[in-house]
Amino acid sequence: MLERGKNERGVIEMVDAESLVPAEHLFRQVDAAVDFEGLYEIAEPLYSEDEGRRSINPAVLFKLVLLQHLDGNVSLRGTLRRAKTDAAYRWFLRYTLSEEPGVWAVSQRRA
Repeated sequence: MLERGKNERGVIEMVDAESLVPAEHLFRQVDAAVDFEGLYEIAEPLYSEDEGRRSINPAVLFKLVLLQHLDGNVSLRGTLRRAKTDAAYRWFLRYTLSEEPGVWAVSQRRA
């Protein structure tokens, strides 16, 4: 008998983002091996509290470039587009599945 796929795209489900990324995934290995918290100490003197545009998380910027190279993507904008739809990217960047990160605006300025 021919089975058809489900067509339920608008279903709301409670999902644990941790469960969407396998334990052996490369991004989990990198996350465990690298202390990204140290980036805040390095970047803090470069950010102004009083002037300029709203800042983008320095760890996210670093991780985006790292993701770009790990996946062999030649375009940072392409990496940003993939981060919108890839659960492992979002997990690595520490964004929830429903969160609209501020960094996306950077990719749209000159698009």
